[in-house]
Amino acid sequence: MHIANPFKILSPDERWAPTQGQLDAFQNAYEKLLPPLVHKVRLAVMQWREQGYVGASQTSQHLLRFWFGQEHKTSAGPFQFFFSQREAIESIIYLYEVANARDKYELLRFDSSGRVSTGMFDESWTRYVVKMATGAGKTKVMGLTLVWAYFHKLYEPGSTLSQNTLVITPNIIVLNRLRKDFDGLTMFRDEPFIPDDGYADHDWTSDFQPTLHIQDELKPITDSGNIFLTNIHRVYWQETPKLSLADEFLGTKPRPDADTSKGLDLGKILRSSKINDLVVLNDEAHHIHDSSLQWFKSIEDISNKLKLKRGYGIGLQADYSATPKHNNGAIFVQTICDYPLVEAIRQNVVKSPVLPDEASRQKLQEKDSSDFVERYQDFIHLGYLEWKQQFDELQSVKTPILFVMTNNTKEADQAAAYLERTYADLTDKVLVIHTNPNGEIKETATSKKDKDELDVLRKAADDIDKDQSPYRAVVSVLMLREGWDVKNITTIVGLRPYNADSKILPEQTIGRGLRKMFGLDVPEKLVVVGTPKFLSFVEELKTQGVEFQYSPMGKGTKSKSPVIVEVDRDNTAKDLDKLDIPLPQLSPRIYREYKHLEQLDINQFKNDRVPMRTFSKDELKEIVFKDIDGEFSHKTLFTDALPDYRNVIGFFTQSILKESRLVSGFSILYPKVEAFVRDRLFNRSVDLTDPQTMRNLSEAPPKQILYTTFKKAIDDLTVNDRGTAEVKSYISLKNVKPKIAENQAFLIPKKSIFNKIIGDNAFELEMAAFLENRCPDIISFAKNTMGEGGINFKMEYQAASGTIRDYFPDFFIKQDDKNIYVLETKGREDLDDLRKIRRLMLWCNDVNASQVQFHYTPVYVRQEGWEKYQKDLRSFADLATVFAVDTKRVEEATTNDPFAIIARGADVSNFGDPVEWQRSIREDRNLFN
Repeated sequence: MHIANPFKILSPDERWAPTQGQLDAFQNAYEKLLPPLVHKVRLAVMQWREQGYVGASQTSQHLLRFWFGQEHKTSAGPFQFFFSQREAIESIIYLYEVANARDKYELLRFDSSGRVSTGMFDESWTRYVVKMATGAGKTKVMGLTLVWAYFHKLYEPGSTLSQNTLVITPNIIVLNRLRKDFDGLTMFRDEPFIPDDGYADHDWTSDFQPTLHIQDELKPITDSGNIFLTNIHRVYWQETPKLSLADEFLGTKPRPDADTSKGLDLGKILRSSKINDLVVLNDEAHHIHDSSLQWFKSIEDISNKLKLKRGYGIGLQADYSATPKHNNGAIFVQTICDYPLVEAIRQNVVKSPVLPDEASRQKLQEKDSSDFVERYQDFIHLGYLEWKQQFDELQSVKTPILFVMTNNTKEADQAAAYLERTYADLTDKVLVIHTNPNGEIKETATSKKDKDELDVLRKAADDIDKDQSPYRAVVSVLMLREGWDVKNITTIVGLRPYNADSKILPEQTIGRGLRKMFGLDVPEKLVVVGTPKFLSFVEELKTQGVEFQYSPMGKGTKSKSPVIVEVDRDNTAKDLDKLDIPLPQLSPRIYREYKHLEQLDINQFKNDRVPMRTFSKDELKEIVFKDIDGEFSHKTLFTDALPDYRNVIGFFTQSILKESRLVSGFSILYPKVEAFVRDRLFNRSVDLTDPQTMRNLSEAPPKQILYTTFKKAIDDLTVNDRGTAEVKSYISLKNVKPKIAENQAFLIPKKSIFNKIIGDNAFELEMAAFLENRCPDIISFAKNTMGEGGINFKMEYQAASGTIRDYFPDFFIKQDDKNIYVLETKGREDLDDLRKIRRLMLWCNDVNASQVQFHYTPVYVRQEGWEKYQKDLRSFADLATVFAVDTKRVEEATTNDPFAIIARGADVSNFGDPVEWQRSIREDRNLFN
């Protein structure tokens, strides 16, 4: 099984499941590999999702459709939640609202193992556990939960949720990490957590006004909601001794503490009359593995206090952890969703762990010496060599970190000293963290020394993840079990054995380096080396489906680090000003006018009508919902009752809005879709409450007509061309941020402002080589790079389907100080390619009409023509002449609907290979089938 897209909706049977061999490794202890409730919850949530969230409150439906049914753009670019994040919040909402599974008795209905009993649930309030791999975005799920609970309490009468949220962390390191997202409510404001005012007739943004309280920095408690972000020690009940500073910071042994120097005690406030309801969110919640711990007892105490005031306790406790496991390895029974490490690695959400291959391991020897460094010198040196390759490749944009784990603090000091005196690039760049074997700062230290150590650790947690970190290596007995999940760790060297008594899990060990430095489009590696016992411990993750890569390592080998494309500032042979190419940014020419949606008149639609079929009683129970892009394709059996027609109409309405790239308009479009289905879709008017109507709607022909008819009508009404555009500004290539790309072939150019030229295919690299080596008549060229970093130059165009999309041209060529060319390469031509070229022609015309300093010309190079003529080309002028855009052909091909051109048997010989052209049309048509 290979799952590459983290946004794709997956059915339960596509998810990872252990093989019998993996189960055998755990003596068939299913509960150590699969949370017992998850499979049935996934099945129920999938069916509920396909029904359009039937049974949920209006607030929940509005939020779910906003989060997952619309396109979102942020200041950083397009934004979309992962499916794992979506499934997590859907599971919480479904269980709480629809299944009403708010206690252990109702949750037992979802047990797939037959091994769960009520005695396994210690809490008397609603508690759900979310299991997500480190680095997979648990914080965003926490944010979604908080926002849902907040608005549910605000907008739903009788809600038992709350606008007050207690966010608990195990230590200050984790708290500081969350604080970056919560300070100023940054995450909620900058990312699409909260709908705009007016969405679904609510003022969401204006109504979201919680007060943020961090630790003991308590502000006045407000009726508009409160977020208490704290580590656990601030909320302990007050009947045990004061906690040491080290324990509070590292979260080692739960004991109470509160800073009352300001006259404030968060624990008392949470139990006071000022707080009448509460939702609790626990980060890194594997600490709540025992009801005898103070963490659990403190939450229980708060819930009991609330119950005395309101008749019910905590409205909801949601726990988040990559490893919600008891000491015996069993996963918490309250776990309702699971995004395991194996899936996160396959979907490139986290780094992929790489281990030395067998040949590389055979070269390593653990020497017979009492000197720690001498004994493990081979392993340390191998880790350094692998780190050095990463550092040399990435240092201009990121500082990769080497992390070394030792057995005790003495060995940590020895290893750090060895690194600094042996490797010049690590001198004064090594951070040592003294901990005991369990990852805790030594309690035998003096108070001042203890505090100084904590201050260093706190600052380092922030500094080490900076693009240009002051550190290049970290040495410690054991990295913290959570919190130190910095992105920049790229190499781990393990010099200590592990066993069950250590209470450390393999995923916690490599978890310190799993978070990615770059975006989804760049696969990243986490190199893991170490002693045979250490690697054997890490390889236990195979039983959980994790697939390790094994690579040659050491002297003479080359790592596959990402390729960095950046402005070649260090190359003194290049005149960057001369090589720069100005790229105009135009005002949008093609746009949507959303207000025109109200003018849709279904009585003017010229659609075909579908005959009503009659289905048997058994057939009425089978309904297939399929979104226009094929996202939903699961057969759902309704044994008791068919879905409410309003939810089905709502489902289709959302799908039409999504395909039309409309971010609003549900309330306008819904009644039109309802009337169309009732009166104009079938060969007669139908009763929407009739099960036969719902069953007919699940068939392909009526769905295709429904989608395509509305899509075309919406595009005709809302897509407009202003007829002209103006230059707003220019992109200077000198200011382009580095592009980090997957390891691939590249060209090192002399005629480009960039250090490397990469291509999406071999044809593009071949074109780059031609521009570099065979075009003496050009000054410079550049390849348009997209994604995180890069040029990201684009223009909007209307696709054959009617949708407005972005077009990214391939190359920019500067022939002289006046003439600039925009070049597009193409292999097999499809429906949209000539539409892009037509848009490029218009773009050049608009730019040339708006200014006179530069002249822009389009060039279109099809591969079949390139292969025919490229040997005869001696200059760029030759190429520009041979591959000048055929204006007549482009206009002919894009003036009419391509479907209509083929349908009326028009001559398509000018469009290139007619077989290829018609095949591309058939493939495009398949999008609608």
